[in-house]
Amino acid sequence: MKPLTTTDWLNKVPAVTLSFWIIKIMSTTVGETCADYLAVDVGLGQAITTIGMATLLAVALFSQFRTRACTPWIYWLCVVLVSIVGTQITDVLTDTLGVSLYASTAVFSLLLVATFATWYAVERSLAISEIVTPRREGFYWATVLCTFALGTAAGDLATEALGLGFTVGAMIFAGLIAATLVAWRLGANAVLCFWVAYILTRPFGASLGDLLTQAKQYGGLGMGAAWTSAIFLAVILMLVTVAQWSATRRPRFSH
Repeated sequence: MKPLTTTDWLNKVPAVTLSFWIIKIMSTTVGETCADYLAVDVGLGQAITTIGMATLLAVALFSQFRTRACTPWIYWLCVVLVSIVGTQITDVLTDTLGVSLYASTAVFSLLLVATFATWYAVERSLAISEIVTPRREGFYWATVLCTFALGTAAGDLATEALGLGFTVGAMIFAGLIAATLVAWRLGANAVLCFWVAYILTRPFGASLGDLLTQAKQYGGLGMGAAWTSAIFLAVILMLVTVAQWSATRRPRFSH
């Protein structure tokens, strides 16, 4: 087997494979369902849920930044927690502070554009295959958090404020993801297509989560947040375990 180069070993983001996208979509769905489960079903409320999950996210990100190479279980733990925190940020703005979904979607869109612009101005690259310095990793996770907050707001805007419903909303976002894949296959810029798909998986996952968990009278399938979260987390755990096992079998590069 060919030894890993220094750049390959230090890159802190997993390879973009089918497994990557499956885990990403399931993580976005878990973010929606788990946040609802903790805040509503368990009764913690939005404030305690947000503070608790933000604290766990800070600990997970601290561990992520301390690693020298991509460690799948730490990376995906961060993604799941970012998904939950991103959901809570939007829910607090909408349900507690009364900020309209139109306003939050617009604000998060501007924040995301500003993050991308700053990242590119400083690093001259947005490629996730080149997350090889702490500064680039900082830009990466700031971008990821913005995509999750924006995706939650955009998903709720489409399914609730615009009245599309969970099924139609999920189908629309799935269609946009498929269109992005086609564009990439036809030669569109790979980095641009990746980030467009990455952003779209969030509202798709949120719409899918609402479709599965909400009661049938509200247009959902009535599975409930607890069961949906448990099933999706089990699949994520299985896929991440396989990824972690594969990572431990890689030979370390020699200086």
